[in-house]
Amino acid sequence: MSQKVVLFLPPYTGGLIGPPLSLLSLASSLRVAGFEARIIDGALHADYLDRIEKEIQDCLCFGVSLLTGPMIATAIAVARHVKRLRPDLPVIFGGWHPSLLPAQTLREDYVDAVVLHQGELTLLEIVQRLDAGRRLDLVAGCWFKRAGRILQGPDRPAIALSKLPTPAYDMVDFDAYEAKSGHRSLPYASSVGCPYDCSYCTDAVFYNRRFNAYDARRVAEEMAELTQRFRLQKIALVDSNFLVNTRRAADIARGLIATGTRIEWTFQASTDLLCRMQDSDVEALAESGVTHMGFGTESASEPLLLKMNKQHQHVADMYEAARKCRNAGIRVTYNLIFGYPGETGADRAETFRVMSDINDRFENVSFSPNIFTPYPGIPVWPELRKLGMKEPQSLAEWGEIDLKGNVLPWLQGETYRIVQRGVAFLALKTEVMRAVRQKYQSPSRRLLLEWIGKPLAWRVKNYCFRCPVELWLAFARHWLIIRRSLLTGRGLSLRLEKS
Repeated sequence: MSQKVVLFLPPYTGGLIGPPLSLLSLASSLRVAGFEARIIDGALHADYLDRIEKEIQDCLCFGVSLLTGPMIATAIAVARHVKRLRPDLPVIFGGWHPSLLPAQTLREDYVDAVVLHQGELTLLEIVQRLDAGRRLDLVAGCWFKRAGRILQGPDRPAIALSKLPTPAYDMVDFDAYEAKSGHRSLPYASSVGCPYDCSYCTDAVFYNRRFNAYDARRVAEEMAELTQRFRLQKIALVDSNFLVNTRRAADIARGLIATGTRIEWTFQASTDLLCRMQDSDVEALAESGVTHMGFGTESASEPLLLKMNKQHQHVADMYEAARKCRNAGIRVTYNLIFGYPGETGADRAETFRVMSDINDRFENVSFSPNIFTPYPGIPVWPELRKLGMKEPQSLAEWGEIDLKGNVLPWLQGETYRIVQRGVAFLALKTEVMRAVRQKYQSPSRRLLLEWIGKPLAWRVKNYCFRCPVELWLAFARHWLIIRRSLLTGRGLSLRLEKS
């Protein structure tokens, strides 16, 4: 019998993130045990279906890793296709979405088993049993079907990351990723899990609020080695909350500095943790190559933050984190959530006011506004149902959810339009302020931009978005530039090309 395992990541919307770290981790555990792993990244290879058809002819099983959202539709289509070609081949789903809804996932006739949560050892045990012709009974961390009946294995305790094999980075064709994305980068996990219990977040459900991390020395040495070995330009940490152990974070930075490694790296964290760090530690992060941090600020309304179960998050920390990062030369993005259940107009107004003020004071801060997304398994679902939110009843229905849109029954009509305008005004004000701060601006142009910025600032700070003349004019300007480009062949600016 073949000892080959095919692992597939469906394509996703947006730009190419980089090699699929989750599949590299699974592949490493399989290879150490003597199995052959083949990874097919649908985001990289447009011909992923042809590759799958070729590889499954002689493989032991077919694994799919997926998140909630549009990639589910591709996963369904591919799994059905695989079953048509090889009805006998076990199809195994894993990743965030199947882990959160294993029973619903297994109700589909094209799924034979689900790997829950940390999957390296669970998938390996499944593969070993399939190779030996044995059943999957009592495999920890695995749910499976037999004769149409769903059977649940025991939970598998989490294992320390340091006890798992290093992800199979050598399997990555970095040249191919660079050719498609334009940069040579790698997603890297120095830890998983977050001790906080935000009610909109799946992380607490997935990792049970446990912080599981490599030690600082290993992270610094491994990042340095990977940078040199694969000629990396950027490493994007995918840790849920990198700064949970602030001393560890500072030690990683100083360890990288000691190696002499020149690499740009980024991470996400919470502002309260950054505020616990000394300015010298934040400066060490910058010196080691940190160029950007993402923060889950979500709201500037203290009452709403409490509803989100974010007792650790305070508005004062948002200002202090911006200050520390500005002084160190680090850019930051504050992620915002609008439409959270129970959010009032006063809550939104306060968020816009505070973020506008932060934008005035700190040129290194940008914003990423989002409409609240009801991910599966999050603690706030009982309240969502009371508010009229209909939970998808199948894997296919979850794949139809528009993660970039608005599916909230309580955020519709004029209320939703006001939120959209507010986000647009905040973005326009941020763009104008960025232009004002450019050193090459002439005094007259800077004066004009400052004059334009004043009514924008007033609107955002006072939550007044009716009759959005400025947005109409901005849209008309962009439309005229695009039309001129079509008529004359002149290139668009990078910003307009992306709009």
